[in-house]
Amino acid sequence: MPREKDRSHKRRTLNAQEAEELFSTVDETGHTNEETAKRQRSRRSQGRHGVEVDPLSDKDPSGSNLGEVMTRTATIILLIFFLGIMALQVSCGVARRVSTESLGNQVSISTVVSAMNNGVEWGNGYTQFPEDFSVQEADENTHRIEVTVTDETSSDVLGVFSSSQIQAAALATNALMNPDINTVIYNVNVHVDKNGKIQKSQLLGYLKPTGEVKSLMTFVWTKTSTSQGVRFNCSITGVDAATEKQLRGSITNGVLDQVFGPSADDKSDSGTTTVTTTIGNTTTNNKTGTTGSTRSTTASSSTSSTTSSGSTGTGTAATKGTSS
Repeated sequence: MPREKDRSHKRRTLNAQEAEELFSTVDETGHTNEETAKRQRSRRSQGRHGVEVDPLSDKDPSGSNLGEVMTRTATIILLIFFLGIMALQVSCGVARRVSTESLGNQVSISTVVSAMNNGVEWGNGYTQFPEDFSVQEADENTHRIEVTVTDETSSDVLGVFSSSQIQAAALATNALMNPDINTVIYNVNVHVDKNGKIQKSQLLGYLKPTGEVKSLMTFVWTKTSTSQGVRFNCSITGVDAATEKQLRGSITNGVLDQVFGPSADDKSDSGTTTVTTTIGNTTTNNKTGTTGSTRSTTASSSTSSTTSSGSTGTGTAATKGTSS
């Protein structure tokens, strides 16, 4: 008899009140939500209808709008990101225009440092300068600007030459627009290892080169007034024989003969070779002795002609820029 009573007790079904208490924390959709279940029980006690669930609907039957909130939040974050990029581009452009305008109107240490930090407008874009730089002189009374940069992004002489000549031209052109500036000296240094190979930064610029700092070349831009207008002259000095040889090996179109004079293989045994080049309406003569070479080019802003001339007899460049 006790066993039969236990079996009948186990088989007994729950009444309505017990079932209500058992599922008091479960709402009509089967989710465990005590507050929602309480409101639904209250509604049912008042004779209201339950929630109609459409199985083909995209809406959450529990009434949750978490998906919409996530979508809206992601859209807002993307909009803020793109607006931030646009604002950064506009601010950088404004800073470059301000620094370029300041360099043409007033030259001082602060304006030159600002131009070197922010870059200057050049052509349809702008020119950025190396992060490692120093300003030796920027004075309207002496009519001179002299800066020194250390190239840490180029791995060979050709890369340093191509990037540095653009940077020097951009800085000089903007600075020489100032009526009180006549000379811009742009010294270029590099890091070299024990074998003389140029070092550059690694790991996106975070790992700086640690080799010895070597002066590679100097661009000297000057401004002279002529009857035809204003003429800008550029001289490249401070290039040693090894660097010149590497440049000649990389640039084979003969343009370096106008800058450095003829190579050693082209020089005659008489000791003097004259190279004559006609560009536009101007004839340029480069005379090179056995103990030196000419490093000078000239560009005219008022005419389409280009003139370069120079001579050496002791191996010393006519214009020499040094960094203090």
